[in-house]
Amino acid sequence: MIPTYNNEKTLARVIEGVLNYCDDIIVINDGATDSTPKIIAQYREQVHVFNHQENKGKGMALRNGFKTAIDLGFDYAITIDSDGQHFPENLEDFLTESEKHPEALILGARNMDQEGVPGKSSFGNKFSNFWFYVETGLKMPDTQTGYRLYPLKSIKQKKYFTSKFEFEIEVIVKMAWKFVPIHSIPIKVLYDPDERVSHFRPFRDFTRISILNTYLVTLTLIWYLHVRLIRKVIKKGLWASFKEELNNKNESNIRKASAVGFGIFMGIIPIWGFQMLVAAAIAKLLRLNTIITLVSSNISIPPMIPILLFASYWTGSIFINDSIALNWHAEFTLNDMYLNLKQYLVGSFIFAAIAGFVMFLVAFLILKVLRKEPKV
Repeated sequence: MIPTYNNEKTLARVIEGVLNYCDDIIVINDGATDSTPKIIAQYREQVHVFNHQENKGKGMALRNGFKTAIDLGFDYAITIDSDGQHFPENLEDFLTESEKHPEALILGARNMDQEGVPGKSSFGNKFSNFWFYVETGLKMPDTQTGYRLYPLKSIKQKKYFTSKFEFEIEVIVKMAWKFVPIHSIPIKVLYDPDERVSHFRPFRDFTRISILNTYLVTLTLIWYLHVRLIRKVIKKGLWASFKEELNNKNESNIRKASAVGFGIFMGIIPIWGFQMLVAAAIAKLLRLNTIITLVSSNISIPPMIPILLFASYWTGSIFINDSIALNWHAEFTLNDMYLNLKQYLVGSFIFAAIAGFVMFLVAFLILKVLRKEPKV
């Protein structure tokens, strides 16, 4: 797939180069106003063409290119820029890597330290790499590269809303969120100031990318960060993950114990269904061990729920006027709790705080005896 917009100086060379390696080419003309249509017409017997009547942006060009490739029955698509910066001979490297990892999205990693790389491109790539790591937990050397191999099965299972340069960020983040494997291979790159035409508009496009990253980071904190953590715990096993984190030598005993106590607190307070989600988000903000917090918050397992409800309600009776006094042998129902909801809510937070503090002390004393503090 070759998306193009006003790259008349380099387009023919790119098409010719790709034809040396591949007979199946889709050129997406994104409303070019130069001689691009005439250049494409020279290859009308050799390439598939998708035309935009007006410029819609690289993202929309890629999205329509993917749709065309899927409609034509292809399973994979390699995208290459039409400005001449990429070398067609790297196509073989993509195929070799794809044979090893057939489910993977493969990114061509440029050497951004080589001579001739524009400063704004180098900065933009570092900026993009950082936010990609925040959003996915994956470190990639080049998340802004346009030279990529996409598994189309994964592409068509997702919905996208961006249409400009930021689409190339949106698509890889969403694929990472769905646990599509992502690999990088080194590629050659050429920046020729006499031929290359860049349509990246620094202020406008950087603003759009920043808005997208704000949206993606928000979704990460609300949901996808917790999905990753839970998946990691499930993969390793709950108890194995917990033990591994307790034995982590890079964290102090007091911070580990704090994570235990905070997890117990979050597992008791009455936000049923959201306890683990909120606990993980706050633990991340407080820089507490997220896995220890998540495991500890599982105190609200079914056998414990009646005990926690009763203890919370009973605790509330101590602090609320006109409360229903209870003892452990008293009969009480959910209807009783509903009739005096304030007693339960107040009691649950006070009981959660007491239980969390007690478990913090217990965990700290156990760790103090069994585990040496890391050397500073």
